[in-house]
Amino acid sequence: MSEQTQFINGVAGKLNEFVSEKQALMATVSPDVAPLIGSISSLVTGGKRLRALMCYWGWRGAGGSANDPGIVTAGCALELFQAAALIHDDIIDRSDTRRGGPSVHKRFSQLHEMNGWALDNERFGHAAAILTGDLCLSFSEESFTEIGSRAASGSKARQIFNLMRAEVMAGQYLDILEEVAGPVRDKAGSVDRAKSIIRYKSAKYSTEHPLALGGALAGAPEGLLKGYSDFALPLGEAFQLRDDVLGVFGDPETTGKPAGDDLREGKRTVLVGFAINQAQEADAAYLDRILGDPDLGEDDVTRIRTIIVECGALDATESLIAELSNNAFDALETLPVEELPLMALRQLAEAAVSRAA
Repeated sequence: MSEQTQFINGVAGKLNEFVSEKQALMATVSPDVAPLIGSISSLVTGGKRLRALMCYWGWRGAGGSANDPGIVTAGCALELFQAAALIHDDIIDRSDTRRGGPSVHKRFSQLHEMNGWALDNERFGHAAAILTGDLCLSFSEESFTEIGSRAASGSKARQIFNLMRAEVMAGQYLDILEEVAGPVRDKAGSVDRAKSIIRYKSAKYSTEHPLALGGALAGAPEGLLKGYSDFALPLGEAFQLRDDVLGVFGDPETTGKPAGDDLREGKRTVLVGFAINQAQEADAAYLDRILGDPDLGEDDVTRIRTIIVECGALDATESLIAELSNNAFDALETLPVEELPLMALRQLAEAAVSRAA
């Protein structure tokens, strides 16, 4: 069994143990709250484990031991935080699917319908999912605290963990703000605003902060943490840009989400920003008008894809992905770490920027 596989199995086992303990605890409150824990359990089972793995190899690159239980606990905390972010993100985006199945708020709406409960099923679904996400955030903090003195108040690891959580919330707000304000804002700034959104909403917490967190837990010097950032930040931005391309052009069978879902959600991504700036005036006006329409049909999705391709927006986004990827790989080669973590980070980076789901 490889070292990485052993770590992934360790995180999975720790998460299962943690969630089982919480399930037993919450059962003493009422058996009715079981679906909250069940929803969290479903989300933290499986997935790419990108954030946990970045944390692990940041730890190993800074000299941390492969057998330290603290780094497994850190991976669990990151996975729980990721689950909370996904729950809230799906509510914000009005997304009914996640990983090929119903999102958490949709599951609760279906529970309402199945039981024939009173009042509005959608409102119940959203409220229950918000509470589930909040509970998951609480669990993430609890798990991180279990690490002990290395994650205590005032430590570098604690500073990174706190900053990561605050930046994600700020990035989420910038995202929803752009959806409503973007159509009346200066179009020339749309790409730069979208880049800021992906940096703070996704890139930093997907790659940069987890890698630095692992390094900080192992006592990495500032120079190594700076090297980690130089590698992981452009990687995270390329990762999110790839996600944005898949949100418009991805195969639903592979992505687990309906084709064009990002368009129905009104996402003003870098890809869309390029299109609005580079398309013919009539096409740009159409994009501005149609983005965010939940009833967007296949013909509209096809027309938007055509506009994005023909105006050069897709090529511009792919070029930016390539540029950021090159910057990340160049920085990776200068990291003063041993060959094993270097090779593992290279493989994670390659998978992140070339993925189809």
